[in-house]
Amino acid sequence: MKVDIAINARWIIPVEPESVTYEHHTLIIDKGRIVDLLPTTEASQKYQADSVENLDRHALIPGLINCHTHAAMTLLRGIADDLHLMDWLQNHIWPLEHQWVGEAFVRDGTDLAIAEMIRGGTTCFNDMYFFPEITAQQAIHHGIRAGIGMILIDFPSAWAENADRYIEKGLELHDRLRHEPLIITPFAPHAPYTVSDEPLQKVRTFADELDVPVHMHVHETKHEVDEAFEKSGTRPITRLNEFGLINPSFVAVHMTQLLDDEIELFASSGAHIVHCPESNLKLASGFCSVAKCLDAGINVALGTDGAASNNDLDMFGEMRSAALLGKAVANDASAIPAMTALKMATINGAKALGLDNEIGSLAIGKSADIVAIDLSGIETQPIYCPVSQIVYAASRHNVTDVWVSGKRLLKQRRLTTLDLADLTLKIDLWRQRLSR
Repeated sequence: MKVDIAINARWIIPVEPESVTYEHHTLIIDKGRIVDLLPTTEASQKYQADSVENLDRHALIPGLINCHTHAAMTLLRGIADDLHLMDWLQNHIWPLEHQWVGEAFVRDGTDLAIAEMIRGGTTCFNDMYFFPEITAQQAIHHGIRAGIGMILIDFPSAWAENADRYIEKGLELHDRLRHEPLIITPFAPHAPYTVSDEPLQKVRTFADELDVPVHMHVHETKHEVDEAFEKSGTRPITRLNEFGLINPSFVAVHMTQLLDDEIELFASSGAHIVHCPESNLKLASGFCSVAKCLDAGINVALGTDGAASNNDLDMFGEMRSAALLGKAVANDASAIPAMTALKMATINGAKALGLDNEIGSLAIGKSADIVAIDLSGIETQPIYCPVSQIVYAASRHNVTDVWVSGKRLLKQRRLTTLDLADLTLKIDLWRQRLSR
C-alpha cells in the first residue's frame, strides 16, 4: 500500500494508552493523518512510503500543546524582570504596549514565538493578545496549529475602543477563520478584574451559540481575589459561575488561589485548568494545587504564559516544573508522575481546547502532529524509562524534527518555514526601539 511517510523510531510514546511505550515501531502517515502504528519489521512489508525516516535514537511523542500564550509579547522578554505582577503590568508592560503594539509588533513577535515553539516541540498554541488576525495569519503561514483568542477587555487599545467593539471584531475574525483546518477561535476575555458583567454575559451567549471555548485568566493572585471580594463580597469564580461560564467549555488559566469547594465546582462542571508553573513562580503569584485538582477529576493542561513573564516558551521546562512543583505542593513524591506531566502537555491540552479527537495522542485517525526527541546524548543516558527521561532529563534542545498535520516544520533542527537570519534582524530593531 502506498503512503506518504513512514517514521521508524526507537520508541513511540502514544500517550493514549498511557501505560504503553512501543519499541522499534513505525508510524505510517498519509494525507496528514496517522494511518497505522506497527512493528518496524512489519511496516516495510505492508507499506511503500514516498519518504522513510529512520530515527533509531529517538522517541516520538505527540506534538506539545501550549495552552496559554501571549505570543507577540516575546518581544518584551526580559524587559522588566523581578517585579510584582501589578507593578510589572501597570508600570512597565501596559505603557510599552500602549506605545508600540500594532500589526508590525504582533507579526514580528508572533514569528519569534512560533520559531521558538516549533524548535521546542510545540505544535499547537492557544493565544490571547491584540491584533489576533495577525497572529492567525502568521500561524497559518508557518503551518503551526493555534487557538486564536477573540480578545476582550474593557479598556481601549490600538485594536478596539471598547468591549462591544472587541466582541464585534472577534466575531468577524471567527467568521473569517472558521474553515481554516489548523485554527480555532476561543473567546479570550482577559480576566475577571478587567472585563465587566455585561460583556461577560455576552461572551457566555456567543460561546454557546458558536460552540467555542472561553479562555481566561482566573484567580491568578491572592491580591486579585481579595480585591474582588472587598469590592463585591464575591470571589471571581463565584461571579463567573453566576453567569454560567463555569462549564465544559471554560478554560481557566493560573488558578493559584483555590478553595476546596471551588475545586469541587470545577470538577462537577467539567471546566478545565491551565497550569503555568514557571510564570507563577517568577511573579510569585502562588501555587496551583494540581494534584488536588487532578485527584478531583479536573482536566489540567499546561501553558507557558507569555515570554515576558516566564521568560521562555519551553514546554519541556513546564513539564519538569509542573512535576517537581506538584510534588512539593502536595508534599508527596508520587504526585504528578512523569507520565502525568506529559499528558498535561499533550492530551490534556487537546481536551481543554476541544481538539482531543484530532490531536494530543499518536492514534490512528488523528492528525500527524509529531515530535522526535533524540535521547542518545550522554545527558539522557542510561535510558530505563523514556518517558521519565523526556520529563526529567531531556530539554527542548533534544527536539530534532517536528510535523504538524504531516507537514515537516523542523528538520534536523532546521526550521522549514522561517528564515532565522531575517527574523533576528527584525527582532534586534525591536530591541532598539523598546529599550529607548
